[in-house]
Amino acid sequence: MRLTKDLEQNRAAIEEALRDCGDVVWREFRIGGGAGRLLMLYTDNIVDGEAIRESILETIMLDYQNHKTEGLLQTLMEESIAIGEVKKITTLDEVCDGVLWGDTVLLMDGDDFALQATTKKFPNRGVSKAETEVVVQGPKDAFMEVMAFNIVLTRRRIRDPRLKLKRKKAGSRSKTDIALMYMDDLVRPELLAKVEQQLDNMDLDAVLDSGYAEQLLEKRQFSPFPQLQMTERPDKTAAALLEGRVALLVDNTPYAILLPATLNTFFQAAEDYYDRWEIMSFIRLVRFGAAFLAVCLPGLYIAFSVYHPQLMPTALALKVAATREAIPFSVIGEVLIMELAFELLREAGIRLPSPVSSTIGIVGGIIIGSAAVEAGIVSPAVVIVAALTGICSFVIPNVSIVSGLRIIKYLVILMASVFGIFGVWAALLLLLAHLSSLTSYGIPYLYPFCSSSVNDDMDWEDSIFRLPLSEMKRRPIFTRPSARARKEEE
Repeated sequence: MRLTKDLEQNRAAIEEALRDCGDVVWREFRIGGGAGRLLMLYTDNIVDGEAIRESILETIMLDYQNHKTEGLLQTLMEESIAIGEVKKITTLDEVCDGVLWGDTVLLMDGDDFALQATTKKFPNRGVSKAETEVVVQGPKDAFMEVMAFNIVLTRRRIRDPRLKLKRKKAGSRSKTDIALMYMDDLVRPELLAKVEQQLDNMDLDAVLDSGYAEQLLEKRQFSPFPQLQMTERPDKTAAALLEGRVALLVDNTPYAILLPATLNTFFQAAEDYYDRWEIMSFIRLVRFGAAFLAVCLPGLYIAFSVYHPQLMPTALALKVAATREAIPFSVIGEVLIMELAFELLREAGIRLPSPVSSTIGIVGGIIIGSAAVEAGIVSPAVVIVAALTGICSFVIPNVSIVSGLRIIKYLVILMASVFGIFGVWAALLLLLAHLSSLTSYGIPYLYPFCSSSVNDDMDWEDSIFRLPLSEMKRRPIFTRPSARARKEEE
């Protein structure tokens, strides 16, 4: 519905649209000796009260009290309202969106448009430390729930006019703001066009978190593995943008979405580039080894203990058999009991307040493990296997990929329980086939472990091992082909 020149009619329509919205402030006043009527609207507690008072109210009520009413709104916009962004709006939907978004809207009798002045001032918790991607050496700041601040945290790291930003809205009811950020000279045009199209076609009534957008943008939603990368670190987001990737900053969430993403990117941490390459290459190798153990260790224990004890050293096989002598459960039952107990401890540690969560995780694990062994429910070897599996999962720097590996672990346990060591290999082959079938916006999920010749095998320099920064002369496959050289333009 378009606004009309009748203020009473406009007010009635807005009141109907914002019925029972008790936090919306209505202020009507007269100017020009009572000849002109103005209506001001804003939502309480999410606006800058000082800006409204100094830049709008005082200007109108002191400077324009005896001013002619004709063309007043246009004059205010062009000459008097000292606020950074003021624009005309002409529809009822624009008025409601502006008011609920923290802006101040001015309507006047006799004008068929309104003024929307930016007066947002959302409550926030300030810039805090990263919690899920902690680093020893490197920046400590993390994203927060206000998108505008997250944009600033990213821009302060890339002071280049080629860093572009497009604003989108998602959710027919929530109307959540999404910032699409990319480097204009590095991003692939087809990637940018596809992301924009998907954002415009996002069909959901509410997008309350970046997790909503991630699930809607993923191509294979039934895969346990994430095809988009989420991060709470501005430095990691800036590094991804400089590789030609696209970053999505969703309002009301402290996480950015980076795309495309490959399996290799989930094993990279921001700290990898802040320390010496020899150390970080070794740590990366440890991460890949830990991922293998997190998936296969329980299954391998079942396979060796039940089906292939002859493959173990004799002394070890006898020791394992001796510890299992009085255990009432099968090896498979033991492993499942301990793995599920560890999952419960992990979830309990997440939900509890942070001062006690670490204590519960450590003490609870020790007590439960010791009690289970002393009670003869599980053997000490199973406790060691479950503990090592859990520790290996914590080595991987990305929570999303860890969740996928946790699910696959139970598939390996099931296959090992039925087919032994052949079941483990069959499960790994199924996993490899599934990973090979995944793509992320046209990039193979297993790149650069497959198809690396597309970029002259240069992406191996930042995969399992990382070369010195001086030797990393080309950007990865995400970048458009004409801009892959890492050098300043002349």
